[in-house]
Amino acid sequence: SCLLLALPTKLSTSMAFKVAAAARRAVWQHGLLPVQSKLPLVAPCGVRRFSRNSWESGDDVDLDSVAYGFMASQALFTGLEVGVFDQIATAGEKGCSAEVLQKACGVEGPRMTTLLTALTAVKCIRRDPDGLYTLSPNTSKFMVTTSKQYYGDYLLYQIGRQFYHRMGALPEVMKTGKAPSYASWFSDPEVAKTYTQAQHNGSVATAKYLVKKKLQLGGIESMLDVGGGSGAFSYVFTEATPGLKSTVLELPEVCRTGESIKTQQSKDIQDRVNFVELDATSPNWPVSDNSFDIVLMSYISGSVPESVILPLYKNAFKALRPGGRLLVHDFMVNDSLDGPALGALWGLQHVTVNAHGLGLCPAEIIQRMGQAGFEQQKCEAHEMIQGMTKLIVAHKSA
Repeated sequence: SCLLLALPTKLSTSMAFKVAAAARRAVWQHGLLPVQSKLPLVAPCGVRRFSRNSWESGDDVDLDSVAYGFMASQALFTGLEVGVFDQIATAGEKGCSAEVLQKACGVEGPRMTTLLTALTAVKCIRRDPDGLYTLSPNTSKFMVTTSKQYYGDYLLYQIGRQFYHRMGALPEVMKTGKAPSYASWFSDPEVAKTYTQAQHNGSVATAKYLVKKKLQLGGIESMLDVGGGSGAFSYVFTEATPGLKSTVLELPEVCRTGESIKTQQSKDIQDRVNFVELDATSPNWPVSDNSFDIVLMSYISGSVPESVILPLYKNAFKALRPGGRLLVHDFMVNDSLDGPALGALWGLQHVTVNAHGLGLCPAEIIQRMGQAGFEQQKCEAHEMIQGMTKLIVAHKSA
């Protein structure tokens, strides 16, 4: 998992999608009160927005756009899978032909041209009168592996291979209320490894951006990273804060992958980040009361049954020292429950992996924070990844 903290400005689009590179737990092998809010800011010029215009504008639904959108998704994922975008990038400004791409990508026959036509139609690539293909600006910036802003691995390994297939189970889950458990998915070592490694780089990039540009860690000495995945945020936070120690609570197989990734860190960071095996939904955490300055929970509240959210926040309250902060980041909609579209759709996707979970909005989170003992009137809601996620910050009285 990964954590986004309160920002007065938006994350860059690339970083935001890398994080949402936190995304969340899924396994493709298994078919897998008043709130102090900061007003959303306009995205910087040239930064791509997340929400589709057809979803956010107008008074009626664009049925065809919604119904056939999955085809465009698979065209994009397949382009990543077979290396179309990297090969076109390698050809340079002049571009390359379908024949060259067939050979370079190892795809024979006219199906390559069919894929290229689909990618051209949805504006991922461009075709000139001579039949040469070049990349669109967004594709060049975000879907080419050599780009510093690349987040294709997130789309390829998590969205394409995990979440996409799991959404096919939505009708059955809605009818039966039955869905696989996270613990059972991540008991598979390969699944845990694939997810955690794919998540790691994006989480590190975002954590570094936050620490460098926006986040005031202050003199904190200890943090608890609940469901912290690879430990990416813990590595970055401890590196930025001399003496800070972090405990990452995660499922056993995720801890194993996290421990492997930890060996790539400096000896000092390795000594200050500790993994502890635990399903975060357990009623008892293996940590001392009143011992942490910050508890991080990113993409956790939407991943557990609704009945578990309040106990999670109560455990966080017990673990925090007086004056400590709980930071909850997740996919959320507005309190009006009418959007934004991508926040709503992510909430729906979570039904397929958490049939008894809660569709999140700030009011629901803050209400439970108050019930857990936090100062409800001081809770803050911040818009994070535009149209997708929000951060709620709660304070334990000093």
